[in-house]
Amino acid sequence: MTAPAQTSVHLVTLGCARNDVDSAELVARLEAGGIRLVDDPKAADAVMVNTCGFIEQAKKDSIDQIIEAADAKEHGNAKAVVAVGCMAERYGNELADNLTEADAVLGFDAYPDIAARLQAIVDGDRPASHTPRDRRLLLPISPAARPAAAAGTATPGHADDVLTGRPASGPPLLRRRMGTGPMSPLKLASGCDRRCSFCAIPSFRGSYLSRPIDDIVAEAEWMATDGVREVFLVSENSSSYGKDLGDLRSLEKLLPKLSQIDGLDWIRVSYLQPAEVRPGLVEVMVDTPKVVPYFDLSFQHAAPGVLRRMRRFGDPERFLGLLEQIRAIAPTAGIRSNVIVGFPGETEDDVDVLCDFLAAARLDAIGVFGYSDEEGTEAVGLPDHLPDDEVTARADHVRDLADALVDQRAEERIGERVQVLVESLDADDTDLDLPDAGRLVVGRAAHQGPEVDGTTLLSAPETVAIGDLVPAVVTATDGVDMIATADTPAPAPADPRS
Repeated sequence: MTAPAQTSVHLVTLGCARNDVDSAELVARLEAGGIRLVDDPKAADAVMVNTCGFIEQAKKDSIDQIIEAADAKEHGNAKAVVAVGCMAERYGNELADNLTEADAVLGFDAYPDIAARLQAIVDGDRPASHTPRDRRLLLPISPAARPAAAAGTATPGHADDVLTGRPASGPPLLRRRMGTGPMSPLKLASGCDRRCSFCAIPSFRGSYLSRPIDDIVAEAEWMATDGVREVFLVSENSSSYGKDLGDLRSLEKLLPKLSQIDGLDWIRVSYLQPAEVRPGLVEVMVDTPKVVPYFDLSFQHAAPGVLRRMRRFGDPERFLGLLEQIRAIAPTAGIRSNVIVGFPGETEDDVDVLCDFLAAARLDAIGVFGYSDEEGTEAVGLPDHLPDDEVTARADHVRDLADALVDQRAEERIGERVQVLVESLDADDTDLDLPDAGRLVVGRAAHQGPEVDGTTLLSAPETVAIGDLVPAVVTATDGVDMIATADTPAPAPADPRS
């Protein structure tokens, strides 16, 4: 008798690196449940879309992707389109009612038995859509009480059962790498306890919950055996790591442990809250071997009045003081941030304060977002909302300035000695005047975070391979991107702080 064909699924991941980690868990669960991952949506029995629900454009992209996935049902083998992820968790049955292309909308609570649920959907079941709830209420208010209570909740990235991809020893892991590149995100924590007036993330991601240090180290060790040279530590707020583990210095203790892992070359920390960045953390990030001097600081604005309405803290003087502290011990550190323009009550003088701060900050990358109302946030009810066209005009103005500033900052790095992590051997054709020193490859310097901070086009020896760390000198720039030439005959791992 011929064995029945194995059910297959095509998974689409949208949004940030935190969603990438969640997809790695979903695939591990699906494969452990006998479901096979395939690359072609039209050859799959089901298409699953891991949605993003952060801002308006991200939500639109998620909806467009679900509609596009429906084409796999009409012109391919797919029997179902399933929405999961942040947008599905946040909107649930409302999304299902308004987007009939989705055959099922599943929230985070469905992840533990996602394989069985998907198989039932492929077999014709149409389950009731997820009903959203405030996930901040699922864990105790006291951070110290959360680890014990978390076992009864489904929190993506915190599963303690054993599925594919676990190391030979140590804590169990729930992970399946989604690619073969030399960089991989690694989740530090989930959720957020901050109450920024513009942000809905805590309501659907829940209260802050750290992963145990041993679990993170074990996962990083497994990654290193699978070709990962850089781990990218991700969370909604990495500077709060350990607050629920009884030690606010947990991140300072974790980083040296990760640095001891053979095979890892770079350790990168994402998303730090400026108000929570303590001097000791800066020193550990700069002084620990393998931790790249990279600071992803969420400023959001610089005008004190706007920051107060955002329920955030700081002003230009404090922010510039933090940057000065970092550069005093790491002059070439990479520093990036995001800002929101057009927040309710923002004046033209506030925009000038923001622009003056950005000009003085010398940031390597700046994300500029025009404000938009997010359902369920305090900012929706604030007075003095600006007209949409004014928000757009202000955002465009600040974005143009930001582009010029990061280009200028990139030019300051010409002549700088860097380490480049090679990520691709297939550089796009370029008309740039480059020295003939071997082959052209694409990678990132230590100050360039994955996907959002630009890349480095490297002229390197023919023997260079993906995952190599190549010492190089920056010779030119193309906007935010670097152009560099290898300064040794062969690649060799090196301390990114040099």
